[in-house]
Amino acid sequence: MDVVKLRQYETLSPFEIKDLLAKAASQTATASAVIYLNAGRGNPNWIATEPREAFFLLGQFAMSESKRVLDLPPGVGGMPQRRGIAERLSSWLGKNGSAEGGEFLGKLVPWAVKRFGFEPDAFVHELVDSIIGDNYPVPDRMLVHNERIVHDYLQWAMCGSPRPKGRFQLYAVEGGTAAMCYIFKTMKTNRLLNAGDTIALATPIFTPYLEMPHLEDYDLEVVHVQTKQEQRFQFDDRELKKLLDPKVKAFFVVNPGNPSAVALSATMIAKIGAILKKRPELMLLTDDVYGTFVPGFRSLLGAFPYNTIGVYSYSKYFGCTGWRLGVIAVHEKNVFDRLIAKHPEPVLKRLDKRYGALTLEPRKIGFIDRIVADSRDVALNHTAGLSLPQQVMMSLFSLYELMDEKKQYQKACIGIVKKRVKATLEGLGIEVAPNELYDHYYGLIDFEFWARKYLDEGIVKWMKANVHPLDIVFRLAEDHGIVLLNGSGFEAPDWSVRVSFANLDDHVYDDIGRAVRAVARGYRQAYEAATGRSAAKSETAKPVKPKSPRRK
Repeated sequence: MDVVKLRQYETLSPFEIKDLLAKAASQTATASAVIYLNAGRGNPNWIATEPREAFFLLGQFAMSESKRVLDLPPGVGGMPQRRGIAERLSSWLGKNGSAEGGEFLGKLVPWAVKRFGFEPDAFVHELVDSIIGDNYPVPDRMLVHNERIVHDYLQWAMCGSPRPKGRFQLYAVEGGTAAMCYIFKTMKTNRLLNAGDTIALATPIFTPYLEMPHLEDYDLEVVHVQTKQEQRFQFDDRELKKLLDPKVKAFFVVNPGNPSAVALSATMIAKIGAILKKRPELMLLTDDVYGTFVPGFRSLLGAFPYNTIGVYSYSKYFGCTGWRLGVIAVHEKNVFDRLIAKHPEPVLKRLDKRYGALTLEPRKIGFIDRIVADSRDVALNHTAGLSLPQQVMMSLFSLYELMDEKKQYQKACIGIVKKRVKATLEGLGIEVAPNELYDHYYGLIDFEFWARKYLDEGIVKWMKANVHPLDIVFRLAEDHGIVLLNGSGFEAPDWSVRVSFANLDDHVYDDIGRAVRAVARGYRQAYEAATGRSAAKSETAKPVKPKSPRRK
């Protein structure tokens, strides 16, 4: 594509460029024999079935409980009653437990009662009344039993070992994206981040973290703490030293990375800890949605609970992006409450006015509860909270994982993406050393890094002088019917592309690798034609088995 035209797209989010690529790729697929492949978004093409089966079966029991209370001919039911409901569920499952989800539903109640010390009727009533959705969320931050269950799940999913002491306060939200919006808003409202303040971002990073700070709403200065492929996407000491600057108020991290797909090592976490000893009031935010794809994952939330806001979404691991299930975690002892309390009296009075309608002592409202209130512009705090059926699904997903002592579900999910990574590498014709911190969910293919390794420096210089970096993704779309995202939109190298290993069938990923290699071959041929020189190396590191073109 024309360089001048491509320059027009440089300021667009990669998720907006994706729409242009999808249109071009679709037209290519329609006009040729190849299949349209969109590996641009990370929506997984698998789901966790047992928790969903239990959810829908529980809904049937809930309706029987409703009709037991009131059953008028036009279809009017009553509200399920708490007393004796656990025993009634057990009896009902005795008759209906052979249905899909019955075995799991029958096991989870006694398991949770034993694990958490729940009163059976209270726990079952929360599930049953919530799945019907006939009440406002109470407490508004999170249902009592759901919070206990999710707390233990997050200790496994995010905190690693050793688990931190004390408890996290949780807020169930509409996915990780809602968590981001709510956190940014409350940090600004409570003067933890003000216009003109500086934050640090661990780059490459999920694009909204790059875009939101520059909105007029926040107007923040941004410092990039970069990781590079040649360092296996870990920070070097020079980059980490940026966090010692007192102007940097907060450090935002996606861990494992998106698009790098690599978790922070124990060494990196220790180095961040050393920085916190020098800067004990540095605020951390960690977005750990992909942590479950790295066995033994350790989050900054687990290592430094006092300084860290944790963000987690169930969407990728359980295949439930449409459910919009996320959670914000803040430790009961945290730097955010301390920093708010240290504000000058005029600022505290303004915050008193903001939250004064909620309590006679607004200064005692914790940071997590301020997030809840701000998510509904304070005035609607009494109707805040994630919908109750969503919270039931969150409980069931969490219990499903907690009850899986052999971690069979985790192994199955990791196995899916590992297989696709392997196929892509075979298509590319390259070998990559294993990395135990790699989550296999995304892949970042750096053309410049790759060309230097498998072609030669002359081609790299020619590419930079004559080809626009966005040409890669447009060539893949226009010539091969394949959609990948440009890495530059994530503050990854300009000449990189991100491929999702989550959302397409296994057998197409070697096609994607082969197409990427074909684009590289095209640049090599153009270089040779333009310069009259031959490339010093082949564009592939090992022979690749030929394969017939993809057919519709």
